[in-house]
Amino acid sequence: MADEPDPDRLRALEARLASVKGKAAPKARAGTGTGFSQGEIAWRMVIELVTGMVIGLGLGYGADWLFGTLPVFLVIFALLGFAAGVKTMLGTARQMNKAAAGQPGADRKEDGRGD
Repeated sequence: MADEPDPDRLRALEARLASVKGKAAPKARAGTGTGFSQGEIAWRMVIELVTGMVIGLGLGYGADWLFGTLPVFLVIFALLGFAAGVKTMLGTARQMNKAAAGQPGADRKEDGRGD
């Protein structure tokens, strides 16, 4: 009769399983409000800045190649791309701060367009 399970051990196991299932899910990391680490947020901001620069450089080079005025539009659009990247990066920082503070509307972008 060694094949029969011990009822006391089964009840103890069920109690332990119930206590583990009842625990809350892990909370988001403090300071971000979204569960992202500070490194992930920093990389997102760097990528936003670099993307703005690359798009500006590409548009400027394309306009210069089209019109034959090589450095003019390249410089103008590179500066505009940098400004757009900084604006996007600051918007992300503002959104992360709102989410960390628990303010309503933190899931929407600042310009009201949503995601």
